[in-house]
Formats: sequence, C-alpha cells, structure tokens
Amino acid sequence: MSSTPSWFHVPRPVARPRLRLFCFAHAGGSAATFHRWPAPLGDNVEVLAVELPGRGGRLREPPHRRMPDLIAALLPAVTARLDVPYVVFGHSLGAAVAFELVRALRRAGAPEPAHLVVSARYAPHLPRTAPPIHALPQAAFLRALADRYGMANGVLDDPEMAAMLYPPLQADMEIFETWACTAEEPLATPITACGGSRDPTVTRDGVEAWRAHTSVGFASHVLAGDHFYLISDPPPLLRVLRTVLDAAAG
Repeated sequence: MSSTPSWFHVPRPVARPRLRLFCFAHAGGSAATFHRWPAPLGDNVEVLAVELPGRGGRLREPPHRRMPDLIAALLPAVTARLDVPYVVFGHSLGAAVAFELVRALRRAGAPEPAHLVVSARYAPHLPRTAPPIHALPQAAFLRALADRYGMANGVLDDPEMAAMLYPPLQADMEIFETWACTAEEPLATPITACGGSRDPTVTRDGVEAWRAHTSVGFASHVLAGDHFYLISDPPPLLRVLRTVLDAAAG
C-alpha cells in the first residue's frame, strides 16, 4: 500500500474526462470546499480539489509555510494529471498558489492550462497594504483574521474549533505574507478574475490588474457578496466557471 499522500480529492471521478479542473481553496480551506461542484460544471469535467498538508485527510502532516516549497512539492502531482486539457481555479490564497503553479508548469515545459481563473485576490504585482498578522499569538491572530476577512466570531469563540482552525490558517497566512511575486513574462493563458462586491480586501481595480499577467484573453466579474462568496453563494461563480470550461472544451 502506497504511503504517498494524496494531493487530490476527486468528488466525482470521470472515466474519460474532456477537461480537468484543479481547485485551490482559501487560507485554512480544504478540498471539502469543492465537494458539490462537479454537478453544475458538466458531466465531462473532472474536478480535482487540491488538499494541502495540514487539513482534511492530511491533517497530521505539517503544513507548508513558504510558497516555493509548496509549489515544488505540488508540481509533480499536478504534472502527472495533465493527460487531458485542464483549467486551474484558486480563491484568495488559492489564487496566488494557482498563479505560481501555472508559472512553474511553464518553466518546467509542461502543458499549460486552457484557462486560469482567480477569485477574491488582487493581482500579485500590487503592493500589500495590510500589516502582516501571521506571527501574532493565536487569539490575536484569529481576531485579526476575522476583522480583515469577516470570519464568524462565533466560530472563533469556540476554543476547540479555534485550536483546530489555527494551524493551517496560520501556516497559510505565513505563505501569503512572505511570498514575493517575481517578475516574469505574462502567461500565454487566458485569465478570468473575479471579486466580491462587498469584499473589504479586494477592490475592482485590484481584480482588473490581473490583466497584466496574460498576453491573451482577459475577463473580470464582480460577484455579489463579501470575501467568501464561493461559500455563501456559489452559483454565480459556478456559472462563470461553467462558461470558461465550455469554451475551453471547444
């Protein structure tokens, strides 16, 4: 029996998929975020929800704390699944991971995606305006995160829940706050960027600025909701993704 950890949760395996969709969740999120996504995205699309170490079925593994280490570990697992055309999606921190993964695939000479969809994340070349919080003590860190992104205080007031959420959240924020996006040529991959209409952390200009990272097609969408519209109201985002996937499938 293999001891190699699985990077992917596949909610609905497809014997002969026309496309694969790699999905990256927000900070602290798990592959379970995408468990119900296959049905609205079409029968020929296989959803591969990426499970990072330190959460879900990989809870006992130490989480990554630096973007280059995460991408280096992830790259072989993704490359092994590129036998059919694919699209990459990421939300918030997941958008940054998705973007760096696509650039790493290009450097490695691997097949590049038909489309990159980024959600709830301003373009990576823009300067950060919020102070770092990943080094704060647990209670202060969780409160700062709730103030910034709108996490439910009731969840954080539960000591057991807070203790469970803290390790992957803190590690993911360390990835985000220590990551520096280096300059490279724009991707030869279309990008669609989405943002929430009431997201306090991502402006419309920040979403539009993703245009600088592609030399081909670009589209942007403002979706109703705050930073976590993919959880509170997923259908509008799934409709955007379905349009992207249908176009990618030809």
